[in-house]
Amino acid sequence: MTEQILALMRGKTPAPPLAALRGGAGALLGLLFAGLLGRLAIGGESLAHPLLVAPIGASAVLVFAVPASPLAQPRSVIGGNVISGLVGVSCALLIPNAMIAAPLAVGLAIAVMMLLGCLHPPGGAVALITVIGGPAVAKAGYLFAFNPVALDSILLVVAGMAYGRLTKHSYPHRAAPPAPSPHHTRDPAPGLRVGFTPADLDKALARYGELLDVSRDDLDALFRQVELQAHQRLHSQIRCGDVMSRDVIHLDPHQSAESALALLQQHEMRAAPVIDADRRVLGMVRRAELQASRHRDVIAALDPVVHRVLDSAPITALLPILSSGHTHEAMIVDPDHRLVGVITQTDLIAVLYRAHIVEAVTAS
Repeated sequence: MTEQILALMRGKTPAPPLAALRGGAGALLGLLFAGLLGRLAIGGESLAHPLLVAPIGASAVLVFAVPASPLAQPRSVIGGNVISGLVGVSCALLIPNAMIAAPLAVGLAIAVMMLLGCLHPPGGAVALITVIGGPAVAKAGYLFAFNPVALDSILLVVAGMAYGRLTKHSYPHRAAPPAPSPHHTRDPAPGLRVGFTPADLDKALARYGELLDVSRDDLDALFRQVELQAHQRLHSQIRCGDVMSRDVIHLDPHQSAESALALLQQHEMRAAPVIDADRRVLGMVRRAELQASRHRDVIAALDPVVHRVLDSAPITALLPILSSGHTHEAMIVDPDHRLVGVITQTDLIAVLYRAHIVEAVTAS
């Protein structure tokens, strides 16, 4: 029992100091903005009007400390607080006994917020305060749910958006979109065709059976990063310089397009790197562009976009490059950025397959 109590006391890992400072400063500025502007908005009654309703302080914790949480998004902050206010006022008007009305208001507010997809924990406090808030709240009636609750919530969300832009953080939060198919088809990107699937994630969440304070899209992105990190750890000892092709067919920037095309056709290559006198990669030239510019030099058909990877880098550095579907090869360079080799998609597949066989044999 003692160990269990100590485990509960430990809680989560403390936030980094910079994140704590950002969250605290954001809440300070956001509440000042919402409170002062809210009081100015009601004009002559400003002295009798509360600067802020107490649950907005809890909303500020979510908006500024955990802005990626589904519970902190504008729909939840505004919708959850307003709905809870309306539910609370209804309970207070229909049930004179506050001992019954207060818990009923909180319970109903939670249920309605969840059904409408705008769950916001401070909404429970909003529902509670509408019942036990005293004569001023009772006199305001349903108006209380809009002024000050809705007004404060809207101003807090606006402050959160402005602070997010100022600190280069996304609010409202948007999960990173999945990479598009390189061929602009309905197929998922190559990197999303292996590993777990969206159906796997849905089944796992259904089996888990608990409401998580993180969106499904964020979970998907997080798990794929975990997969990649684990793969990088398992294959970090294989370096690009160990598996690259060293005899690289390359082109000169002053070479004619016709001779370059003949060289590519001779070696049955679709593309080749163009390097300068110091063996630094200038870009790539492809057969299609050379055929369209037969009477010009190589430089006219040069594509400067080329992927360069250090020979000392692990082969996992190639995974996001060669699995994207947008390129078939990566140029391997030394610390002085001189070309020393090339690795193609075929090379990478062969290496990963060999590593897989070795792991399977070792494990058995």
